[in-house]
Amino acid sequence: MCFWISLILYFLYLFLKTSKNLQMLQQNRYNRGNKYLKWLRSNLKKNYWTWDVLGFVLFSFSKSSILDILFMIFYGILLFLFIYEKKKRETKLPLKFTGRIIRLFFTIFIFSLVPFWVLTKSEIFCYLLLFLFLYFNNLMVVLANIINIPVEKLIKYYFKRKSIKKLKSFSGLEVIGITGSYGKTSSKNILGDVLNIKYNALKSPENYNTPFGLMITINDYLTKYYDYFIAEMGACKKHEIKELCDLVYPKYGILTKIGIAHLETFLSIENIIKTKFELIESLPSDGIGILNADDENQINYHLENNCKIIWIGIENKEKADLYATNIKLSSKGTKFTVYFKKKKKRVIFETKLLGEANIYNLLSAIALGSSLGLTDNELVLGVSKVKPVEHRLNIKKYYDMYLIDDAYNANIDGAKMALGVLKLMKGKKIVITSGIIELGNLQYDINKELGKFIANCTDIAILIGEKQTEPIYDGLLEKKFKKENIYVFNSIKEGLAILQSLKEKETYILLQSDLPDIFNES
Repeated sequence: MCFWISLILYFLYLFLKTSKNLQMLQQNRYNRGNKYLKWLRSNLKKNYWTWDVLGFVLFSFSKSSILDILFMIFYGILLFLFIYEKKKRETKLPLKFTGRIIRLFFTIFIFSLVPFWVLTKSEIFCYLLLFLFLYFNNLMVVLANIINIPVEKLIKYYFKRKSIKKLKSFSGLEVIGITGSYGKTSSKNILGDVLNIKYNALKSPENYNTPFGLMITINDYLTKYYDYFIAEMGACKKHEIKELCDLVYPKYGILTKIGIAHLETFLSIENIIKTKFELIESLPSDGIGILNADDENQINYHLENNCKIIWIGIENKEKADLYATNIKLSSKGTKFTVYFKKKKKRVIFETKLLGEANIYNLLSAIALGSSLGLTDNELVLGVSKVKPVEHRLNIKKYYDMYLIDDAYNANIDGAKMALGVLKLMKGKKIVITSGIIELGNLQYDINKELGKFIANCTDIAILIGEKQTEPIYDGLLEKKFKKENIYVFNSIKEGLAILQSLKEKETYILLQSDLPDIFNES
């Protein structure tokens, strides 16, 4: 009886622990570029120095008549501790039960049945296998992921053929691709809002910027009633943008800014630039590419395509075909004038969006929208109706304070612009940040630079992750920022909890770069 109760407790605990490890696998892009294995290696203590290790002690009682009782108590305690710690633990991105995750669960479940094949011969050996499968569960997750690769490739091939066939059946539909190191999601949402003033445009939802994400969008959401499909395209290594272009065949392309992002997997800035330009170089000769004249990486690139290129900008007025001038930033929004060189005209725009970064995204939408037939009045109306994107420089009430939510910003340029917006606010200013990640050997220097910039823009700095934010701390002190105004916590929950004791009559909080669970230090 005790044996079967211990098995029930075991499988409950196995399910919860597998869910947690699959959540980490999912956030590490299913170990693409060995990302999950690198995370395991850098978190050995967290993953292996756990209560599970006490199971080894139980095997010293291997000849005891009460072994079944001991294991029943052991798994009961582990289950209780896991649930108790889970309630305390902060979860930012919960596990998404996709088809792939369900298939991985099934594979791991098959593994867990192996010990029962030896049960009739040796109960202690059965217990030993069950324990090892549990203790090394994260490695079982890796093995299951490897075993499922052929299945995932077949599934991907099926959905790819289905989505390509569906796209080809819509003869009037045209595809717009958007990529860059940052600003993709904001640019996509802005363009969608502008084009929908006149046309029916479908944008890929949320951060659906992978092959599977675009396939799901095409197969589940795209219909013959749409004029344009706006596809956000993400990449963390070479040739991934080309793969997406071979899936959707864009006629138009927008390249936001290129910078140092995912450097650990791209390995060099040259690889990043070349990969991002795969979008523009995949466009047909009658297509249109929108490039940023203020981005040196784009200006200096030798483009191998004869499609039409429209340059937008703010600073480089000589190169830009249309540029923004008379920019007036405020805590309520932005007002600016766009000069169209070819038509020699000026048009005034107003938007609820905050920050200079959004002006570039608006300029891209204005440039492409104008080329696709929107009138000046339609463009002005479209820009005025653009809604702030969740977690990307949108301001909202937080109790009796104001929160500038820029949690999804993960680059130094965007962080500086967000801090510039905070600086505009009148009242007490507080920054909550986890820093910038995946920068390889440049991580310390860039985060230290961020710390120096924060020192000039805020009254209070709340750093999340003691180890992760050490360079930010160093940058703050180098700029003579007061130590008593720096708070360091290991979770965003702790950082938010202290706000009530720090606030004044009018308080603005910038939440910058809230990193996913894989970077939790608690």
